[in-house]
Amino acid sequence: YPSGNLAIMVTREGDQMICTVQEDEPRTAKIRALFQSDGRSTCYYPNGDEWINMSIQGGQYLDQAGSRVKRWMWPNMSPRPHVPLSPIFISLNRHVGIRILAQDKIIISFLAMGRQAKFNMGSKVQVGAAGRPPAPARLGRDELLLLAFRVRILQLFDRMRGCIRFPSSEQWNKMQPPAYVLTQAAKILELCAAADISEELRSSIRAIVNA
Repeated sequence: YPSGNLAIMVTREGDQMICTVQEDEPRTAKIRALFQSDGRSTCYYPNGDEWINMSIQGGQYLDQAGSRVKRWMWPNMSPRPHVPLSPIFISLNRHVGIRILAQDKIIISFLAMGRQAKFNMGSKVQVGAAGRPPAPARLGRDELLLLAFRVRILQLFDRMRGCIRFPSSEQWNKMQPPAYVLTQAAKILELCAAADISEELRSSIRAIVNA
């Protein structure tokens, strides 16, 4: 961002690309969107609530009250007639916009100081011979641990902020973490359950996230 804060981070884990969009904040930047090249993507409202969620089958658009506004299936995922996806455009903030045109055309646009960068994080997933889409790529041991420790750090920062705001009260220790932290913790536990890892490591990751 013009402020110097990190806006978009693209990493590679094995054969998968992951694109993370962060909010323009100096510390503990909230994740505003997460895109994976295996077809899974999620965008969040500023308060951390889920905005758009996509998978290799399709996606859904939620309003700020959590009600579903729109739901769709990608054309190659359903043999039945389907309603075409109307292009979706949302602004995560004044610099980052998301345009969803098709399964293989999900464009992240970044505009600042008169310059623009675009990333296409769409992916085309073909239906398998049995009529089912291939299973999504599973995360490995190191990536799961990294994500778990990141959530733990976010939890600790939130407690520190509560302690600073209410130094003479113990109520801050009973406060729930922000919604976006709880959402990320739930997603990590879901990924952990599907990963090909030992039960000991799975228990360790649950302990880190739930500490």
